[in-house]
Amino acid sequence: MIETIELAPGYRVSRLLKGGWQLSEGHSRTAQMADQAVADMTAFADAGITGFDCADIYTGVEALIGKFRERYRRERGAAALDRIKIHTKFVPDWSALGKLDRAHVEATIDRSRQRLGQDRLDLVQFHWWNYQAPGLVETGQWLTELQRAGKIAQLGGTNFDTRHTAALLDSGMNLVSMQVQYSLLDARPEHGLVALAARHGIGLLCYGALAGGFLGERWLGEAEPQGPFENRSLTKYRLIIDEFGGWDLFQTLLRTLQRIADKHSVKIGAVAIRHVLDRPQVAGVIVGARSARHLADTITANRLRLDADDKAALAAVLAERKGPAGDTFELERDRDGKHGRIMKYDLNTIPA
Repeated sequence: MIETIELAPGYRVSRLLKGGWQLSEGHSRTAQMADQAVADMTAFADAGITGFDCADIYTGVEALIGKFRERYRRERGAAALDRIKIHTKFVPDWSALGKLDRAHVEATIDRSRQRLGQDRLDLVQFHWWNYQAPGLVETGQWLTELQRAGKIAQLGGTNFDTRHTAALLDSGMNLVSMQVQYSLLDARPEHGLVALAARHGIGLLCYGALAGGFLGERWLGEAEPQGPFENRSLTKYRLIIDEFGGWDLFQTLLRTLQRIADKHSVKIGAVAIRHVLDRPQVAGVIVGARSARHLADTITANRLRLDADDKAALAAVLAERKGPAGDTFELERDRDGKHGRIMKYDLNTIPA
């Protein structure tokens, strides 16, 4: 059985979740892959991975999941569908910040409801690109009003740092989760957010545990790559490896992971995922699998248990890391920096 967790009273979801970013048309998916993507979602759900992560800005993904939900209801029944939890996001465009109103927020939420085929969204994760733009707290309050109106079941956040997470909590917004990048390579949530989450009972939903595939056998012993890479995930996480301490230290980490994986008869990725699942306040890990091809290997992270020797070996390598520095998503918020320049900001057309 896949581990589950109660994020809020009566709201239970698997601790392994299927990510949706890599299925977006803006990442690497083509229209011809849509039918296979829906079939793969069914395979994940049947295996016990009942949490699915997406966003209003992942082009085409909410609609894909809507098709999956309808197919799953038809083939498995309404009771089986009730176990499926869809976590989407509200991500207003950078250019819209400071100009939002309640009608815009509600229209965007209604669009997600229509795409997903849900009267009430399971979990909406709020994101705000630019802390200098006004309207952050007011927008959070509008989302809370829509929750009270029955259009949203649970509210969370995405990539907020510690200070602004606290501001949302102080405003009365009930956050059950915060989605963050967290991995062996990136421990920025430990720079304040984990402690805040512990005080307020917020579960961290973590992406990047596999660093876009870098934390796997494919890169063990390989020479340092120069790019360009086949997708934005690899471009993004190659920069994180630099922040971590460079390619040599990364190879040391991979060798350590390989020894632990061999000891437990699993793959490197399972060890990397288990490490994150074991961190304080982590509710779940989002695995950005484009297909069900690696489903069996992913599920091994569910049964894997790292012993004291495994944890000590990893800690010895992590003691040598240089970064990334700062709070959650701090590097990515600099639009002119190398991390910010690869982001896409205005993907959420303002509803008419």
